[in-house]
Amino acid sequence: MSYSRKMASKAAWRGASRLIIAACAGLGLSAAMAQQGANSQQASPPVGPDWTYYPQPTKAPKGAPNIILVLMDDVGFSASTSYGGPIPTPVFDSLAASGLRYTRFHTTAMCSPTRAALLTGRNHHAVGNASISNVSIDAPGYSSVMPDSAATLGRVLRDNGYDTSWFGKNHNIPDWETGPMGPFKRWPIGLGFDYFYGFNGAGADQFNPTIVENINPVRRDRTDDNYIFDRDMTDKMLGWLGAQQAQDPNKPFFLYVAPGAMHGPQQAPADWVAKFKGKFDMGWDKMRDQIFARQKAMGIIPKDARMAPPLPGVPRWDSLPADQKALYAHMMEVAAAQLAFFDNQLGRVIERVRQDGELDNTLVIFINGDNGAALHNMYGSINAYSQFAGIKETPETLLPQKDKFGTEESFGNYPVGWGYALNTPYPWGKTVASQLGGLRVGMVVSWPDKIKDKGGIRTQFSHVIDIAPTIYDVVGITPPATVDGVAQQPIDGISMKYSFDAPKAPSQRREQYFEMLGSRGYYKDGWFAGTEVNWEPWGPNKTDPTKAGWELYNLNEDWSQTRNVAAQYPDKLAELKADFEAAAQKFHVYPLSADFFERLNYKYRPNALAPERTRTYYTSDIRYPAVTFPELNPNWTAEARVKLSGSAVSGPILTQGAKFAGYTLAMENGVPVFTYNPSGRAQERKVLRGTQALGAGDHVITAQIAPASEGLTISLLVDGKSQATASIPRVIKIVTGEAMIGHALIDDRTGPLNFPDTIEKVTITSY
Repeated sequence: MSYSRKMASKAAWRGASRLIIAACAGLGLSAAMAQQGANSQQASPPVGPDWTYYPQPTKAPKGAPNIILVLMDDVGFSASTSYGGPIPTPVFDSLAASGLRYTRFHTTAMCSPTRAALLTGRNHHAVGNASISNVSIDAPGYSSVMPDSAATLGRVLRDNGYDTSWFGKNHNIPDWETGPMGPFKRWPIGLGFDYFYGFNGAGADQFNPTIVENINPVRRDRTDDNYIFDRDMTDKMLGWLGAQQAQDPNKPFFLYVAPGAMHGPQQAPADWVAKFKGKFDMGWDKMRDQIFARQKAMGIIPKDARMAPPLPGVPRWDSLPADQKALYAHMMEVAAAQLAFFDNQLGRVIERVRQDGELDNTLVIFINGDNGAALHNMYGSINAYSQFAGIKETPETLLPQKDKFGTEESFGNYPVGWGYALNTPYPWGKTVASQLGGLRVGMVVSWPDKIKDKGGIRTQFSHVIDIAPTIYDVVGITPPATVDGVAQQPIDGISMKYSFDAPKAPSQRREQYFEMLGSRGYYKDGWFAGTEVNWEPWGPNKTDPTKAGWELYNLNEDWSQTRNVAAQYPDKLAELKADFEAAAQKFHVYPLSADFFERLNYKYRPNALAPERTRTYYTSDIRYPAVTFPELNPNWTAEARVKLSGSAVSGPILTQGAKFAGYTLAMENGVPVFTYNPSGRAQERKVLRGTQALGAGDHVITAQIAPASEGLTISLLVDGKSQATASIPRVIKIVTGEAMIGHALIDDRTGPLNFPDTIEKVTITSY
């Protein structure tokens, strides 16, 4: 501190001392006592950055770059133009032009596991995320609980002087911790991120998302007819970046962006869908050929690479009738619009960083998918939740709904044919860990200040666990040995920084295991052993994974995994199988299970609800995810005690789910109405109405499900008197959306938002 500043500070302190003496006198203290306190201050208090007692903020290493980490969803290796694909992504392309494209980058073949591996730098089984959190089981590799011994990128960077944020998808909270009471330790704000704006779960309705801000539920502006989540999320990113730069532009930021594109529901603004009209009329077979030719011309794949054979069961495009071709082409137009629209929105973020003068020293890692493109529905889907109601969607059921695809009246995916085409030239796709179509995705790394080989291609073998150590290496951080007193388990990834300036450098990752839902693989020095695909990924898998045969591929000579050479090299196959076994033991891969739908059963996980059969709820803004609310069953009762002000009251009392699957207990112009809508279809929907409008005063409105001589009976009662009944063959659980008391369904934009009168309580009894 300068001499003049010190003297000014002392003068100010003497003035303050006189004020203290006067104030003390006013409080009845003697001047001597006050003077004694003032005299005890022999020097002025410190001023300026060299504080003595204030905590010193942690500073990032000098020159540390900003970091933008983007993880797309279900995109597929060849969707974007940067990888020979048909969907224009100019922002992704511009990042590739200023940086590097990696052509042998791999995921875990599924969502939550890839995300856990990305955020921790550890193998997915090693951090309890063998599969998505909704199918966790009580085993070390499968619990869905990321351990304290595996601190995330967000936590490590925040502890090293970064501002951290997470936008978009979070599918790494154990099911039973998703409720309004948490616990929040494994939510983004508990994993080291200062701010979160996005959604919890596999996917989100772009038009009516279940948004969470930090830990608080947020409802979209229902009066905004042009609302779409990706634009809203981008607005929030820009707001956060603006605040971060205004607060301290010298502090680096970490922005983790995880949009829903191209995961279902595939939805996009109508004007963006219109941009692609007619662009996919050639069909998936010709699209594969076109992609393949472009990839060779661009150097994405070698000139001698072969195309993987078509998937068994997928019809040839030329064999389809004209109306199905038109339907499927439109579904691909929607999916393309979804990806292109997000690319456009990300461009707003990149442009803001450029305007702030930060882009040159910003490391952008853009991973174009958490797995290969999805193979969920052979014919596509208008409502992904219909399968839980046992409904099989077919071309005949989908054709009349063609114009709904992409709008807020849809919640589905495109057909398998488009999915495997977007994995060109590789076989199979999402969930298949033994085939490159499920594992390999495009990745771009851009860092204008440091990467000199603009537009370069990198062929080093790499894996999603390599991202965290790459970031630590770039920033100059040594991963902590302990965090909050917990010893940290080894990081399994290898920094990829060596490849930035060395296009021909040998791959430092020489080995890697893969496993997803029993599908297994092992890579070693160009050889790849994997289990056969003996099931259809678009249907249930009841096979025993231990009975699957093994195949062997020499990827040094067979880029696209098209020639099984197991018979020629039995010793090499035995070697890689033994290597897989060693890795499986080390990283907690066992027990194997292929039955995804069986493991959805809640009995395999801790219950989010205490065992009481009766629970009472009150009106609030709290939302209850499906797994944290009493589920419908054959002995279920919801009793609502309300106080009405008149005979024409309208509004929601109890709601759960959404228009695609859910139920509501409400008042409509004074008449109580219970709507059971388990599939979104009229065929399964039951609407029970009261016999007359209720007058002012106290009433008890009850909806119930009970066993009958054949099947079940749904009933509506008012003040103990039956109003209406209906028969159903069985209860269909509501596995989507969230429950609320006194508020409309999350996607209801037409009826009353809130109940206008008093809901004293809603009591639910579930046996």
